[in-house]
Amino acid sequence: MANKDFEIRQLLKAYRKGLVSEDLFKQQMDEMCASRNGSAATKTAAKTPRPAGLMGVTGDAGLDAPGGLAKLMQKGKTYDRAAEDLGNIVALEHVNVTAPDQEKAALFYVNGLGLTRDPYMMTGPANMWVNAGRQQFHLPTSKPQVLRGHVGVVVSDYASLPQRMGRIREALAGTRFEFHERDGHVEALCPWGNRIRCFAPNKRFGPMAVGIPYVEFDVPKGAADGIARFYSQILGAQAAPLEDEQGRFACVTAGTGQNLFFRETDRPLQPYDQHHIQIYINDFSGPHQRLAAKGLISQESDQHQYRFQNIIDPQDGKVLYTVEHEVRSMKHPLYLRPLVNRNPSQSIIGYAPGADGQNWATASN
Repeated sequence: MANKDFEIRQLLKAYRKGLVSEDLFKQQMDEMCASRNGSAATKTAAKTPRPAGLMGVTGDAGLDAPGGLAKLMQKGKTYDRAAEDLGNIVALEHVNVTAPDQEKAALFYVNGLGLTRDPYMMTGPANMWVNAGRQQFHLPTSKPQVLRGHVGVVVSDYASLPQRMGRIREALAGTRFEFHERDGHVEALCPWGNRIRCFAPNKRFGPMAVGIPYVEFDVPKGAADGIARFYSQILGAQAAPLEDEQGRFACVTAGTGQNLFFRETDRPLQPYDQHHIQIYINDFSGPHQRLAAKGLISQESDQHQYRFQNIIDPQDGKVLYTVEHEVRSMKHPLYLRPLVNRNPSQSIIGYAPGADGQNWATASN
């Protein structure tokens, strides 16, 4: 009996994930429920309807209740299928900015923000990879690079973030480090001026409990429309020019709950200093062909990766903005590599056994 209950649960999971069709789900559920209720039920399955409730086998009170399964499979219920589309960019994976002092970088990104140094990769003094959910900051040791804009970061223990930031203030005295509590976020500057905007988990970021939901770049006035065309026509991404109370910007979908924003500003921009972002794309060869045809490939890295720097307007070829993109295929060996994330609230004082780790996502339906 226990084995049959397990089969029913697995079938229900497969149906919820869209792995089996509705007709096949109904057929197999009829057979399983009939078998579960004995051979007599099997002989009369064609005449006897499936029980209204599944007698507690799913562990879901809503489904186990009489008529629960029927409600799940409501005829005529409609869904916004377009809301599930991602476009060609399936993930924004890391932001790379060089830092001259690994100790100060660790104080800010690990002790302050509450993120996690990758325990397996880049563990020496020449580089540091810092895990933020399923994303990372890459921090090679060199003269500092500063992203022209800011990086959005979701932190799971948002309430304790100001306290952690306060504890590193003295150690980072004499650097550009500072932080301020704003309406709905905490804004922090790293020791070399990279701006990080921190948020609590929110439905606008999907299921992300900790991670990098977006990067926002400052771009010249008049550039947003052409940048949106570039991402749409050259990379095959979902992209559009939009406008809010702060002005015009290009919005690019860069994964589940992730975006690239290019916000127009009339402030002078600092010269580009070679910082970069890394993205995974589904159609790997198509954008490569279009970029190569316009002379935009800056590096042929390996079988799974290439890079480009200049973002142009496809209409006239004008360079609108420069930021290096490390572009990887979904066959790249590091795609969906599991990342270790710690619980930054865990401490020796009041230690909670079993609470060392942090899940990157919250439950969602």
